[in-house]
Amino acid sequence: MKRRVLLQGAAGAALIAGGGGKAFAQSRAETLRYVTGATINTLDTTMPGATRESFGLSMNVYDRLFAFGRKKLPGDAWSFDPNTIRGELAKSYSISADSKVITVTLRTDATWHDGSPVTAEDVKWSLDRHVTAKSLAAPQFTTGSLLKADQFKIVDPQTITVTLDKPDRLALANLCVCYAIMINSKLAKQHATADDPWATEWMKTNTAASGAYIVESHKPGESTVLRRNEKWVGSGSGALPFFKRIIIQTVPEAPTRANLIERGDADLAIDLAASDIPTLEKSAKAKVVSIPQSNGFTHITMNTQMAPFDNVKVRQAVAAALPYDDMFKATIFSRGRKLYDASWTTTPPNSSFPQEIPNKTDLALAKKLLAEAGHPNGFSTTFAFTAGQAATAEPMAALVKESLAKIGIQVEIQKKPDAEFNTLESDSKMPFFTDGATAWLPYTYYYFYLYFTRPQRWNFAAWKSTRMEELTLEARYQTDQAKYDAGCKEMIELFTAATPLVMLWQPNHDAVMAKSVDGYTYQFYRQADFRDLKRV
Repeated sequence: MKRRVLLQGAAGAALIAGGGGKAFAQSRAETLRYVTGATINTLDTTMPGATRESFGLSMNVYDRLFAFGRKKLPGDAWSFDPNTIRGELAKSYSISADSKVITVTLRTDATWHDGSPVTAEDVKWSLDRHVTAKSLAAPQFTTGSLLKADQFKIVDPQTITVTLDKPDRLALANLCVCYAIMINSKLAKQHATADDPWATEWMKTNTAASGAYIVESHKPGESTVLRRNEKWVGSGSGALPFFKRIIIQTVPEAPTRANLIERGDADLAIDLAASDIPTLEKSAKAKVVSIPQSNGFTHITMNTQMAPFDNVKVRQAVAAALPYDDMFKATIFSRGRKLYDASWTTTPPNSSFPQEIPNKTDLALAKKLLAEAGHPNGFSTTFAFTAGQAATAEPMAALVKESLAKIGIQVEIQKKPDAEFNTLESDSKMPFFTDGATAWLPYTYYYFYLYFTRPQRWNFAAWKSTRMEELTLEARYQTDQAKYDAGCKEMIELFTAATPLVMLWQPNHDAVMAKSVDGYTYQFYRQADFRDLKRV
C-alpha cells in the first residue's frame, strides 16, 4: 500500500485533488483523512457481524435520542462521560416519581438527511425495530429493561414515553449506545418487504439518518467518504463539526498507516502497533493522544469449572505468581493504567470498577497456597491466546510460563486462530487464557452482571456465585445511591477473594494524528468521533 493508493482510492482523489491555490488549501484544511486497518462492513450497526468500525461510522452518521457527555482530561485528551447524559434528538426528558416512566420531548428543528422532520412516529418505529428485529440491539436493550414495543407510546408528534416494569438504572444509558440509532421510518418503510418488515437488507448498504455526517460513497474494504450535514442540530453546543469532509481509507498494514501519518499524507489513525508509538511521539509532523481505556481491561482468566482452577487457592496461587510489572513493560510498553498492586486488602476504597486490585508478585505466598490446594509439586496446564492479539500476548505468555515454572506449574503455550479461540472461549472450553474486554456502559454493577454472572458468553471464568447474582440484581433496580455503592463494594470484595480472573491493566487508546488536529475524544466504542475534531 503506497502513498498514491491513499490519494487515489475511491473518491479520495476527487475530494482532495481538484486544483491548487487558496481554494485547494482551504478544502484540504476542512478535509480529514482517516486511515484504519479494518473495514466498515455494514451501514447498519445493529446487524449481527457489524465491525467496530461500523459502530464508529454510525455514531457520526446517525443520531440517537441521547448521548453521553464529554469531559476534559489532562493534556490534549477528552473522554466520554457516562455520568452525564444530554439530549441529541431529545430536547428534554423527565422521569416520573416512581422512576418507571421516561417522557422524552423531541427537538422541533431536527430533520432527516432528506430534509423531512424528525417525529415521534419515527422514534417509535426505531425503538420498536430495536426490540423486535433480529439484531444486536435487542439483547443490549434488555440490559435496560427495554424489552417490547408496547413500552414506547406516542403522546403527540414531538413527545414519546418509555415505560419500565421496574426502575432500571441503565434504561436511559442504553438509549445512548451505538445500536440505539434513530431511523427515518418513512424512508426505511419504502424498502421494507413482507419478509423484511424492518428494511434490514436495504439498510446494510443505505442510510436513513439525521446525524452530523452524510455518507457520500461507501466501498467496503476500501473507503467511505462523508460530507457534513449542514442542518445537523444534535451537538451539545449547537455548532456544526469543523470538518466538511471525512475520507476513511482502509490501509491493512500498521507500519504503512504510521508512515502516512508521519509524512503528513493522513490526519488520523487509532489502531497502530504499540511498538510504533514511542517513535511517533518524537515526530515533527505527528502527535499522540494516549488515554487509558477507562471502560475496558486486559485479563488472565482461569476456568472455575475446570480442575485444578476450580480450587480458589490454586487461582490465588497463580495470581500471586504472575510477574505483573514485567508483563506490563513487555506487553504494552507500560502504556496504560495498572489494575494490580493496590494497597487495600479486604475492603476497596470506593465502589468504582475496574480499579486496582491487591494482587502482587509473591512467589513464597504462591508456593504456600499451591501446597494448601493439594498441589505442592505443581501441575501442568495450557495457556491460550488468539493469533489476532499475538503482538501483545506472546511476550505475556512467555513471562507467564517462566514465572509459573518457579512454583512448579508447567505451561504449554497455545496460539489459536481467532475463530477457534472465540468458540472455545464462548463454550468455556479453555482452562487458562488471556483476553480483553470492554463494557459500553461502564457502571460497576454492569461489569459484574456482564462478566461474572450467568452461564453466558462473557462470563469468561464460568464463575458461579449466588451472592454475586443477588447483588447485581439488587443493584440494577436500586434507586438509593448509598445502598448501590455499598452493594458494589461487596461485589468487588467477592471478586477479589474468589479470583475468577486476574485484572492486569487498562491499555492506552493511542490516537496518532497530525499536529494540526485537535479535540480527540476517547469514546466507549473505541473508534474515532469526527464530530468534535478540528484543525488548529
